[in-house]
Amino acid sequence: MPARTAAAVADVEEPQPMPGLQFNEPLSWRAGRSIPVADLLRRLNALSKEMQDMEQEENERDSFTRVAKELVNPNLLAHKDKGVKALTAACLVDILRLCAPHAPYTEQQLRDIFNMIIGQILPALADPTNAYNNQHLYVLGSLAQIKSIVLLTDIASADNLIKNVFAICFDVVSGSSKASPREELQKNVEINMTQLLTCLVDESQTLPPEVVDIIVAQFLRTDPKALSGVGGKNKKNGVIDEKQSTLVLRQLPPAYNMAKYICNACPEKMARYFSQYFNDVVVDASNSSNQKHPGKGKRRHSDGIDGSGDENAGGPTEQDLKELSKVHGLLRELWRACPGVLQNVIPQLEAELSAENVQLRLLATETLGDIISGIGAAGLPPAPTMDPAAYPSNALSDPSENTVSLNLLTKPSSPHPFPGSHPQAYSNYLGRRQDKTSLIRAAWTTGIGRILITSAGGAGLSQQEEDRLISDLSLMLGDADEKVRLAAVRAVASFSFRDIISKLGRPGGVTDSGSILAILAERIRDKKHSVREEAMTILARIWGVGVGEMSAGNEEVMALLKGIPSKILDTYYTSDIEIMVLLDRVVFEQLLPLNYPPIKGKSSKLANGNTQGAKESQGSMEKSGDALDPDLIRTERILLLVKDLDERAKKVFYAVQSRQILLSKVMRAYLERCEDYNGGVMDDNESQIKEHLSRLIKTFAGLLPNSQQATSDLWKFAKMHDRRSYQLVRFCMAPESDYRTVFKAIKEFTKRIVDASASTSASNGLLDTLTPLLYRVSLVVYNKSHVPAIMEYSRTDEKSLASTAHEVLREISSRTPEVLKAHVHEICSTLQDEAPSAKKPNDAGAIDNLKACASFAAKYPAEMPKDRKFVQAMSSFALYGSPPEAAKYAVSVIWAVTEKNESLARDLAQKCTKGFRFGEEGFLSRLATLSRLMLLAPNEIDDQSSDAILDIAIKQTLLQVREASKKPADDYEWSSPADVEVQAKCWALKILVNRIRSHTDVGTLADVAAPVYKLLSTLIEQQGEISQTKNTPPTHKPRLRLLAARLYLKLCTSRSHDALLTPSAFHALTTVAQDPVKQVRAGFLQRLKKYLNLQRLPQRFYTIPFLLAFEPSDALRSETITWIKSRATSFANMKPTSSSTRANIVMESVFARLLSVLSHHPDYSDEAEDLIDFSRYIIFYLQNVATPDNVSLIYHIAQRVKQCRDAVSSPPAPDAPPTEADDRLYHLSDLAQVIIRKYEDMHNWTIQTLPGKIRLPTSIFSEIKSHAEAQRIAEHHYLPEGVEAGAGDVLRATMRASRAAQHGKKRKSEGGDVDSRETKKAKSNLPIRRATATTSTAKKAATKVAKTPKSKKPKKDEKQASAERRRSGRVKEVEKNYVERDSDEDDEEMETVGAAVAADADDSDDPEDGGAEEDMNASVDRESPDVGDDAQEEEAEAEEQGAEEQEVEEEPATRTSPKTTARGKKKSTASPQAKAKSPGSTKSRATRSRAAAA
Repeated sequence: MPARTAAAVADVEEPQPMPGLQFNEPLSWRAGRSIPVADLLRRLNALSKEMQDMEQEENERDSFTRVAKELVNPNLLAHKDKGVKALTAACLVDILRLCAPHAPYTEQQLRDIFNMIIGQILPALADPTNAYNNQHLYVLGSLAQIKSIVLLTDIASADNLIKNVFAICFDVVSGSSKASPREELQKNVEINMTQLLTCLVDESQTLPPEVVDIIVAQFLRTDPKALSGVGGKNKKNGVIDEKQSTLVLRQLPPAYNMAKYICNACPEKMARYFSQYFNDVVVDASNSSNQKHPGKGKRRHSDGIDGSGDENAGGPTEQDLKELSKVHGLLRELWRACPGVLQNVIPQLEAELSAENVQLRLLATETLGDIISGIGAAGLPPAPTMDPAAYPSNALSDPSENTVSLNLLTKPSSPHPFPGSHPQAYSNYLGRRQDKTSLIRAAWTTGIGRILITSAGGAGLSQQEEDRLISDLSLMLGDADEKVRLAAVRAVASFSFRDIISKLGRPGGVTDSGSILAILAERIRDKKHSVREEAMTILARIWGVGVGEMSAGNEEVMALLKGIPSKILDTYYTSDIEIMVLLDRVVFEQLLPLNYPPIKGKSSKLANGNTQGAKESQGSMEKSGDALDPDLIRTERILLLVKDLDERAKKVFYAVQSRQILLSKVMRAYLERCEDYNGGVMDDNESQIKEHLSRLIKTFAGLLPNSQQATSDLWKFAKMHDRRSYQLVRFCMAPESDYRTVFKAIKEFTKRIVDASASTSASNGLLDTLTPLLYRVSLVVYNKSHVPAIMEYSRTDEKSLASTAHEVLREISSRTPEVLKAHVHEICSTLQDEAPSAKKPNDAGAIDNLKACASFAAKYPAEMPKDRKFVQAMSSFALYGSPPEAAKYAVSVIWAVTEKNESLARDLAQKCTKGFRFGEEGFLSRLATLSRLMLLAPNEIDDQSSDAILDIAIKQTLLQVREASKKPADDYEWSSPADVEVQAKCWALKILVNRIRSHTDVGTLADVAAPVYKLLSTLIEQQGEISQTKNTPPTHKPRLRLLAARLYLKLCTSRSHDALLTPSAFHALTTVAQDPVKQVRAGFLQRLKKYLNLQRLPQRFYTIPFLLAFEPSDALRSETITWIKSRATSFANMKPTSSSTRANIVMESVFARLLSVLSHHPDYSDEAEDLIDFSRYIIFYLQNVATPDNVSLIYHIAQRVKQCRDAVSSPPAPDAPPTEADDRLYHLSDLAQVIIRKYEDMHNWTIQTLPGKIRLPTSIFSEIKSHAEAQRIAEHHYLPEGVEAGAGDVLRATMRASRAAQHGKKRKSEGGDVDSRETKKAKSNLPIRRATATTSTAKKAATKVAKTPKSKKPKKDEKQASAERRRSGRVKEVEKNYVERDSDEDDEEMETVGAAVAADADDSDDPEDGGAEEDMNASVDRESPDVGDDAQEEEAEAEEQGAEEQEVEEEPATRTSPKTTARGKKKSTASPQAKAKSPGSTKSRATRSRAAAA
């Protein structure tokens, strides 16, 4: 037994023989006895499969000896069959793998093997359809992964093989070999070839220069100019179609990626090779230069600045310059791809900056500038689009303004900040600013502009460095050489509008001395025409692109650019003919482009067949349903231009328009003589015609720079004898031509001249001569199409353009009265012909003519016709006009032009009331006429007619429901257009409101107005429901509610009427801003902002825009935010006057009113979840108003609210405990203080203690009589547990979203970089819309947060802890007096602020501030209705009503039941920003919950 065990152990320990190759078939043959190809392929395939499954360490190496010897037989390596070669190569790479690291071959055999693989196998990889592609891929993979390719470096004199490897690999991946155009290479081919070449570079002691050249050539593939040299065979002659070049350059070429990987994988070796490559090219060029000029020595470094001598001497040849340019272009791309390989090249490039030769210095300067900018061989990305005729113009917030190029090759990119990586080279580059050669300075200037534009290739520049470069660029604008100045101007022109404002505008605007924009403005007077042409064009283009921002009220853009038109027009005083021609082109091509705005509007024909620009435009250009009027848009631009002109520039502007009258007379005479000239064929008076024509041509030629050429061109035009061209010019000059006619005439005239020049093979000199003359004689600015729009602005004072509009109107009437007279009389004549009757309706376009006529009559009644026929026509419109607005305008015209209007008013009132029946033909027009008469002539209407009017308005119209609704009572929706019944009710409401607006007896006003105020409040509170049976159609209710809110606003523009609006009614009015229907919200806010801009509403109305914290419409929310910030800035910049020291804290003092409004909000609850929800209102206010300067005041106001009691509800007894309304205020006060402190911490601001005390308005707050009670309330912390943390989470989430929006980024999920716990809190506390009918009361009660009992007083420790929680660490503790002092001045707060605003209006630049030109008396005294202002408001209302008619239907997500509040409690997955704040029901939430449960 033991012996047997020992034997077994011996058997186990005996080594087993290693398996070997089992293949034993012959692969070689003797001459004349070859193996058939089929058998040979079978054997090789079997051998390949067997060896592929074998591992290196697990097989006997000697078993491969025979096969290895046979595989290198020339019969196999040089076999004519491609399959044999492919299988042989596959077997050979397996032999090299299995026998590694010692290949069983001699050096010559290895050379033969690699010759076959490199010459046959690798090129075949270019054809993926090859039958043996798998074997080719296997060979490549084995060489790359096993690194068998390193054996190539052991072969003597293998440079040619290595060069072929690189050449073939790059050709294969670039498609320059035999690849089928329909087949793409597999990605692993590129990867394996990259590994193979990287291994060769890494293992080779030295690389042949040819290999370096091949690698270098791959980086030039990004250069479109060089693509023809490396194009593939499948392209015609290697040239790429220019139309397809953009498609090629949208991705990096594979060969480029391979070369980039190789360089980054072996940076040190490649740096040495590239340094030698660059040095060889430079030395070759230098040797060529030295051979021509052997006496020249080297240039000292300082000579680049102060040296002298013949710079052009010793220059390289043209061929050398091409090579130098090529290699410098390569350096640009190498820096983008692999900056590590340039560590030895940058010093050489730096040395070139001091080279004696100008061409070398120029190349070095351009190259270093592009390297710093991250610009590669493909060149610059497309220049930013700055089209002054675009509409709407690119706003600064427009994301497309900041969109990078889609072309990866032209997108500037710098992997490392060059100034930090090579500070010495960067410093020397900046020194080229003082180079003595202007060519170098010009190139340097261009480079500096690119560095600023690209922010150093995206690597970024410090603020200090950016300011230095901007300063250098401004210095170049004043360089002594015109080439440098021109380069600087063009560098500025290459900036985008956003960069011009944010970067170049940082030192100041056009009017700020020393700023780059001011220096650029100086160049428009440059002595060189090329410089001033570029400077004037780019300045005008900047203003043209920025006019949209200035119109929107962007004060930053206004401060920078508003002086541009003055600077440009001021050049008129130079009396330089070239400048005057340039000025004409700039004005009509940049400042006021003829094709602005590019909107096609319809035309409504007048009676005589002429056309008038319509106010409808393309549907694609609609905004929120409002049709764009091109004439109105163009007129606004004209008025904005004139508004900011200084006195000298205004004189020029008006003189240019006056010049049109004189030159048009000369042009008419010239055209008449051209017709008489008849192309040179005249029957009689030939000499007189020629003499007269010659004098006229001489007159025109004297207005142009090259008078000789102009004379020739004008004679040429006369000889053309193109009668159509004559007529087109006459169209341009005719006062009866509208703008569209003038523009189309200019366009057609230009085309005809170009075609005529092309047919005669002439140059464009004829067009260059005629264009300035055509601009000067055309009625472009003082055009009849602009007159109604100018009048509109003169009435409404929109965007503070009223004074400018008045001024322009005066200029038109005094200098070109035929424009106005022709316009007005034409309209009046048309209206007389179109006067309607009971059987004949008026034309649909009559309302536009009536509106223009009424507008002109309100301002210039003396110019209106007063004949009986015209008055009768207006009376017919008042009785039968359609739509009803036509009747309203007709009454306005009658009241303005007639002297005995009392009798006309009585007559119209009797005709409208006699036999009135609802629904009869023209009844809406009668209602509109009565509405207007109740405002204009209330005293002229007798008592009987007055009673009849009230009966019609109330009993026959408002209280009747003729089409009862069959839908649920709470249904509430918008429909367009409005039906007849709701239109009638709207006019009836206006009748009632106009009746009290025209009531002049203040003593009886309250009694007269009380029923109307009650009616308006009912409409607002009951969601537009006026019927006691609750059967008002759901489509009527939104319109009635909107109109009621607007009428309240109109009434409150009068102080006496505003006093009748109680605080509770005002609180109900604020809920309209959260109506479920978007059209209601937008229409209400539009009218509100308009009146606030005009300073016609009291201060308390500023609280309403802050209720848009949950506005779902991004456009409406963004527009309101912009408006709030604009008003806040305007008030902050306002200087206090002696009458009021609070004129500039209007937006801050509104905060107390906002807390009062929120405390009476229908959705208010003191539960933790609701208070966190309400924190968004306070955050919204702080985001738009709070600054480091006013945050202390806002915090103080929040504290003061807690020191008062609510006076809106029934006032309690002085010693009574706090009511529920008081507790609401105290909750919100504590919440506001918490949020303000957190907001302060997030912005690193400091809250300072105010020395005095802000008085709160006594209309909504009352004093606390008891000092002890006040002390107890102040020390008690009213917020439930968890509110502070929840509000902080909401604040952080809101600030993150705001920052992301400012950077143009899409908002990420909350807390992407924050603690997940904080994220969950923030998410859970975001306000969510809740439905009243889905949440049970039990579930609600289960989720309630426990509140601090009101009856229990906190202990001493709790008091101290509560005080510590509420006290900011940076607020100094001061002794407070908690007893509210009574103040009689609080009731007059709005008057004092209004007076201060009016007094300070002249100092305001805010275009959103419509009160900048408002009369102070009109701002303060609003007792009596202003007929002119009311006409403007009525017309604006009609326009807004039309806009609402076209409003796009509300999306289903935002359409809710009218009794569902916008802050409903039901959880929803929708974004909190996408939920509107609707007014909700006036019921308490508990009542709503019970109703929902039922």
